[in-house]
Amino acid sequence: MELQTSILKVMAYFDIFSYPVNLEDIQFFLDQEAPAPVLEKQLSLLMQEGRIFQLGDFYSLRDNPLLVEQRLAGRRHADFLLDIAVRNSRFLYQFPFVRGICISGSLSKRCAGPNADIDYFIITQPGRLWIARTIMHFYKKLTFLRGRQHRYCMNYYIDEEALEIKEKNIFTATELITLMPASGGASITRLFRANAWASRFLPNYRRRPVKASHHPKDSLLKQFIEFLFNNPMGKWLDNYLHQLTQRRWKQKEEEQRLDMKGIVLSLQCSKHFARPNPAAFQQKVLSHFQNKLDQALHTTSSAVKEYSNRQ
Repeated sequence: MELQTSILKVMAYFDIFSYPVNLEDIQFFLDQEAPAPVLEKQLSLLMQEGRIFQLGDFYSLRDNPLLVEQRLAGRRHADFLLDIAVRNSRFLYQFPFVRGICISGSLSKRCAGPNADIDYFIITQPGRLWIARTIMHFYKKLTFLRGRQHRYCMNYYIDEEALEIKEKNIFTATELITLMPASGGASITRLFRANAWASRFLPNYRRRPVKASHHPKDSLLKQFIEFLFNNPMGKWLDNYLHQLTQRRWKQKEEEQRLDMKGIVLSLQCSKHFARPNPAAFQQKVLSHFQNKLDQALHTTSSAVKEYSNRQ
């Protein structure tokens, strides 16, 4: 029963995103170690009891074959976007004070809807995060001219002095374990080491890739700009840009401005990070997850009684 509950946790979490899972997914995101034959036996029991459904090579809490079609289509589109994301990450790495680029969001899970963005998790040099972010977001404004802004969603910045993620839950652990190292060096490895706590939720966290597929040399332009601002003037400028951005985002939140998806704009700012406000999406996912899990376990109890009576 404990293993079956763990299986249902995985399925409940991904059912929030209408994402059926296969055996490999379940084994990877399980909160305990379990060999494939043992999992297959428990999945078979869950299906016999009518607690889950098999849809081809996938499993779901819902008996809806369209979910599999959506997932396969999302996989194909994600593979197309990943080629673009990897190329873009090499370009973004050459911005001043950038030390690592990871691909995040739905794309890192290899499932992208028709209008999916390409999201990046960016690590910077300590004390220069706001210079890096400002320059990169000036560039993003230029991408609007070509309609390519969705390919440059640089929405999470963190510097090398604050690599540990403070919110520790199944959502943040899942986002960490699925980050795809794309461009950079040792800072990406240090990011994963600093967040070893995620193994408490997902034991396979320690088995994910920790090195980027590409570690380019810094361009001469990048080296020159960093040389110009690695001094007290650069420190002052970084502090100024931090305070300026913080004031602007506070005003946006007070005015309840919406992004292109109709979500209230919200950003958490500190000297060491810039990220979407966790309350804007994270808590919503966690609440949905708990509801899905409660429903699955309640269905489980009813199914077990009915199954026992049939026997």
